Amino acid sequence: MDGNRRWAQQRKLPAIFGHRAGAERVRTLVKACAERKVQRLTIFAFSTENWRRPADEVTGLMALLRRYLQREVAALKEQGVQLRIIGDKSRFSPAIQALIASAEEQTAAGTRLQLNIAINYGGQLDIVQAVQRWQAEHPGLAIADLTPEALSPYLATADGPAPDLLIRTGGECRISNFMIWQLAYTELYFTPIFWPDFQEPHLDQAIAWYQERDRRFGGASQKYG
Repeated sequence: MDGNRRWAQQRKLPAIFGHRAGAERVRTLVKACAERKVQRLTIFAFSTENWRRPADEVTGLMALLRRYLQREVAALKEQGVQLRIIGDKSRFSPAIQALIASAEEQTAAGTRLQLNIAINYGGQLDIVQAVQRWQAEHPGLAIADLTPEALSPYLATADGPAPDLLIRTGGECRISNFMIWQLAYTELYFTPIFWPDFQEPHLDQAIAWYQERDRRFGGASQKYG
């Protein structure tokens, strides 16, 4: 969800105003994805590298996270959305960790859409931690025994399939350490629109673009023969 700060800069506002607008957009797009029968949506809210940002911006982002966990859970539950937080939660305050646990518990029965929010998440760290968990559970095996199939169950997204479509807003054409293992065969869609301006018609454009893709997964084309 890129472009919050630049959206604010265009309006001569502090960065936190862009993040607030971005948080409002999350609410709209979660509802839109549920209506379009998207089964899983993962949003990259805060990376392991984002701690390097100015202290006041990080403080503002943590306040937004608390507010989201406090105010949105009832609506998510009503919509049948199951909320999961992926990433290293240990760096967050005990209060935020408690809110995360409560939100996940309250929405656990949701079956309409699984919403994963990646906070303090990094794709490289995800892989390293998966290897560590695999090794801890298989102390009698050498690292040479590890296969991609064996590692996948230890990733942060082990309970679901790899993403079909990645949408990155804001004009940057990179994945920025997001789910780098899981995105091996994901279709990558880049748009210059800043995240606070990304609306339902833009989502439909991305889905329509995806539907025209020829997904081969390393094999021969099924679309063109």
